[in-house]
Amino acid sequence: MLHLRAVCPSAVAPEVLSTLREHPGAANIVHFPGAAVHPAGDVVEANVAREAVDEIVVALAALDVDHTGAITLEQIDTVLSDLADEAEELAPGEASDAVVWEDLVGKTGEESRLNATFLAFLTIACLLAAVGIITDSPVTIVGAMVVGPEFGPLAGLAVGLVCRRSDLAKRAALALAAGFPAAIAVTALGAWLGNAAGLFDASAISGEGHQVDFVYEVGPWSLIVAVLAGAAGMLSMTSAKSAALVGVFISVTTVPAAGYAAVAAILGDWGRMGQSLAQLAINLIGIVLAAATVLLLRRRGAGLIDRPLPRG
Repeated sequence: MLHLRAVCPSAVAPEVLSTLREHPGAANIVHFPGAAVHPAGDVVEANVAREAVDEIVVALAALDVDHTGAITLEQIDTVLSDLADEAEELAPGEASDAVVWEDLVGKTGEESRLNATFLAFLTIACLLAAVGIITDSPVTIVGAMVVGPEFGPLAGLAVGLVCRRSDLAKRAALALAAGFPAAIAVTALGAWLGNAAGLFDASAISGEGHQVDFVYEVGPWSLIVAVLAGAAGMLSMTSAKSAALVGVFISVTTVPAAGYAAVAAILGDWGRMGQSLAQLAINLIGIVLAAATVLLLRRRGAGLIDRPLPRG
């Protein structure tokens, strides 16, 4: 279940209470008249079944609560309440299949911002990938995959496109368009310093039989893996099964391809650099297309295909 808190003008509080009382998925409703200080008004709280959250939030947004006050949602790990159990049983659908769309937009929006933290993680991931390529270490490559933060903007781009949130789509696209070139440039600088210091030479990537050659080898499986990973990642983000995201991070070669491109460029292997960049592009496009398709199917299944999400 989720804990819902609505801060609203006192004049709107009766309608908020009525909305919660009438919905079978809400339980343990609490009203604090005059408790809100800024903005002044009432506070209404309730435990809400996950599969009922979207309908209730839409109803509260129709009362303009998201503009005149606030609507907040928090995940509840444990609820000991017969009324809460009854609300979960009465709410239509299954909790694990329910999508809290406003929460999804908020989550992907936060993870899609181009900021110092995002750039730092992406750069460190690319540097780790470069080390894995130079030392022919698949384990280090996997570590780089896990560290990479790129799935956040990719998911944000898919959500922005499907939910008609141009602000989110532009923010995510900017993070990807600026983040990867910056990370590749820093990685190339690091590779140049390492090469100048004699830590490695062209033999690190030349020839055949390297365990990490899969990073730059482009083929049908590149797109297949990207599509499957994008679908799994979006299913994970839109359900309660977030643990699957780790597997998504490990399955795609976005960050390793960026790291390989930087190393190959420094060593003058333009063919492998081009293949690595193609691998990067195929993975990015495949993930976004698959994630967007999953979202379209889930919105169509919920009858929300024509409803743009409100802006926070």
